[in-house]
Amino acid sequence: MYIQALILITGLALLYIGSTLLVEGAASTAVLFAVRPVIIGLTIVSLATSAPELLVSLVAAIKGSQGISIGNILGSNAINISLVLGISAIIKPVHIAKQIIKTDIPYMIGVSLIFWILCLDSNISHLDGVVLISLLIVFLIYSIRTAKEKKDPLLVSDPLNVKTILKNILFICAGIIMLAYGANFVVQEAMEIAGKIGLSQTFIGISVVALGTSLPELATSAVAASKGQSDISVGNVVGSNLFNICLVMGIVGLFNPMRIDPDLHVFQFPFMAFICLTLGGIAYSRQKISKITGLMFILLFTAYIFISYLK
Repeated sequence: MYIQALILITGLALLYIGSTLLVEGAASTAVLFAVRPVIIGLTIVSLATSAPELLVSLVAAIKGSQGISIGNILGSNAINISLVLGISAIIKPVHIAKQIIKTDIPYMIGVSLIFWILCLDSNISHLDGVVLISLLIVFLIYSIRTAKEKKDPLLVSDPLNVKTILKNILFICAGIIMLAYGANFVVQEAMEIAGKIGLSQTFIGISVVALGTSLPELATSAVAASKGQSDISVGNVVGSNLFNICLVMGIVGLFNPMRIDPDLHVFQFPFMAFICLTLGGIAYSRQKISKITGLMFILLFTAYIFISYLK
């Protein structure tokens, strides 16, 4: 048991250090190339922090553990908003950029609803995979097209030099590697402990595995929020949710179509839609997530886990 605890602590340390390096490298790169930090958060950081979900869900689907595969995605997306943004806002109120409010959050809500509709037949098929991957491609094309800002002194304040670029690339790569290994350590030990106490496969996917694979998002967004990088913090969550659905479930559909438990339509899918719409409403009406709103999100997370356990 002591060895498991040590591995778990090591994993958490890797997540924190990795997220710090990733945010530092991403934010610095955004300034050097006059790219808005939100784009970095929506793409590079989101893809990196979604890697654990991709690996876990794909391996689980291949091994026939559909409950863990789909539960991991539904749980991760709910946790990203309720817990990740909740904790980030408590650390420091998170301001939401206008473009995220007008475009990115609505797109995330739309993709989440489309995903639910595609799953109403209790299957993720090859065609579903094509649809989800196509939605991701549209999002990436739009993100790349809007990556450059008009001239802004704040975005070109640092000189462009090879040494700084190489340092940023090193930070990003080291951060990604640490996040991947850290999440793997945490998930492995958490699954082993959860399995020993007799929890259901779906609940393990929704709670233990989803929480474990969401730790990179949590660490990255929390560090970004503490550094005042709200665009990376929010962009990471929105982008990660999109990658989780479109990339992870898209690849699962393309290479390993699977059945979905119809009971997930009773609470899990509705909650995912509800938490996305709640974020959209708060973003549109207040343009920020305050500490009180952050606390509300954390309470929603607690209720989500409790109800999932009862189900």
